[in-house]
Amino acid sequence: MVTSDCKRLIRHLSMTPWHLKRAFAPRTLDAIQAEIVASERRHAGQIRFAVEGALPGSALLRLPSARERALEVFSLLRVWDTEQNNGVLVYLLLADRDVEIVADRGIHARVGALEWERICHSMEEAFRQGRFEQGALEGIRTVTRLMVEHFPASAGRDNELPDRPVVL
Repeated sequence: MVTSDCKRLIRHLSMTPWHLKRAFAPRTLDAIQAEIVASERRHAGQIRFAVEGALPGSALLRLPSARERALEVFSLLRVWDTEQNNGVLVYLLLADRDVEIVADRGIHARVGALEWERICHSMEEAFRQGRFEQGALEGIRTVTRLMVEHFPASAGRDNELPDRPVVL
């Protein structure tokens, strides 16, 4: 019998750049970027969106969970490096269809894990149905509502992180 780790490894090894580009075509990435730009006009937080088709070769040896990989990407993209500690990473590991949200301590202290999980599950449901653009945009809109509530827009605020989605 094939174990769940073996099945997961096979999913990651069989994920091709074509699969990733089909789910997140350039126009979808453009729409996500536009949504982030519009979002950040309404609050003082920072949102990053990252999608990874499969775990990179070095990570395949240890098969980290999507959460563990999201924490690595949070650090790699320096989402933690904002003045008010209010950066949020929305991370999708496509091979697993697993969404993780990693929020810096400033926003996480105000929102909490259950709300982030609810957003992740909603996005995962859309992705299971093949609605990648819609799922991503709705997830960003929900994060935006939380950011507006807890970190309203302020004058003279700089855009501290790039708005373009990252494809890893």
